Amino acid sequence: MKKDKKNDLIEIFAGSLIDAEMVNSLLKNSKIDTFLKDEYVGTIAPWQVSAGGSGAVKIIINSNDYETAKLIVEEYERNKKLK
Repeated sequence: MKKDKKNDLIEIFAGSLIDAEMVNSLLKNSKIDTFLKDEYVGTIAPWQVSAGGSGAVKIIINSNDYETAKLIVEEYERNKKLK
């Protein structure tokens, strides 16, 4: 039985709750369905959340949206560095 890669769920971003909420909003504004994973850890113990590290809040998307979502995340991270 072949696995259909078109409907896989993938992680596109991992970071603090604030960053995840910002990126999540940008993705949703671009009509990309998302959900947050480990969102409550970021709320209960934000000092344990580090970008991409242990306890990070993750954004999960459908693999069909990967290319568009990747561009949005890259632009967000580029703009964040400029501040």
